[in-house]
Amino acid sequence: MADLEGLRGRWSRALVGVRGGGGGPDPVPYGDRLLACWQEPQRRYHTLAHLTAVLDHVDTLAEYAADPDVVRLAAWFHDAVYLPDRSENEERSARLAERALPEAGVPADRTAEVARLVRLTVTHDPAPDDRDGQVLCDADLAVLAAPPAAYAAYTAAVREEYHFVPNDAFRDGRAAILRHLLELPRLFRTPYGQREWEPTARYNLAAELELLTG
Repeated sequence: MADLEGLRGRWSRALVGVRGGGGGPDPVPYGDRLLACWQEPQRRYHTLAHLTAVLDHVDTLAEYAADPDVVRLAAWFHDAVYLPDRSENEERSARLAERALPEAGVPADRTAEVARLVRLTVTHDPAPDDRDGQVLCDADLAVLAAPPAAYAAYTAAVREEYHFVPNDAFRDGRAAILRHLLELPRLFRTPYGQREWEPTARYNLAAELELLTG
């Protein structure tokens, strides 16, 4: 079970940090609305466990970020809207951030940066000088470097989310994604991600592709 109180605390600290110490509304109601989003019944992988993992990975990579608390808020919003049969989840999540954060007391420039980072998770392709984008994308993709049992649980949960897709179509689509990822020169952009996650992630991806197509 997710640590809801711990997550509320993490949300509140990040929001207050991004507000720059100024006053503003109580962070908790905003965090609770997001927690409710992350607990919707259609989710199997994009759950509170995923949110917690991404936040943990952002903490691991925080030294590489220009504005770690902005990245943390982007992690909260990056899959806040998630319907497996829709293709505009990231855009709708970014728009949710654009509506909620100003009301919660976040300055316009940092609200815009959170929304930009959320939209970046469509491609996971940050620019070489985009430190915050690199941290968020690496944190989101870190599951690819999970130990074997955890990676198997991740792939099973993804399949459950796409239960409405026939098996042959799912295998073909998933295999195409895996091939694309394996063809990238780098999966991870931060020095930590390249050193600690890249080799294991490539092994996991290749093994899954072999399982799907072998």
